[in-house]
Amino acid sequence: MAIITIWHNPKCGTSLNALALLQEQGHDVRVIEYLKTPPDAATLAGVAAAVGGAKALLRTRGTDAEERGLPQADDAIILAAMLADPILINRPVVIGPGGTMLARPAERALDAA
Repeated sequence: MAIITIWHNPKCGTSLNALALLQEQGHDVRVIEYLKTPPDAATLAGVAAAVGGAKALLRTRGTDAEERGLPQADDAIILAAMLADPILINRPVVIGPGGTMLARPAERALDAA
């Protein structure tokens, strides 16, 4: 079975649920706490492209993204903001043989498996 990677925030219920679903299904899960170990620019850009662009990956709830005008910004500005402040990356991101996706709702994590 392939390793599934999850960009995880242990304080996020959706992230916890996605991780639990993957583990319950017996998947080998590599957990990356992206707030502690943020992705590099190339990885972040690749994930953003895979989920529909930087706007699709942008977390607005519980962040200052709206005040910063990020929802109206172009991908380069959003990605730069995410690199500087990883809390702006929505989660959980799940990367596996089935694809790369933002697992919202948590059950979408199984689609990447």
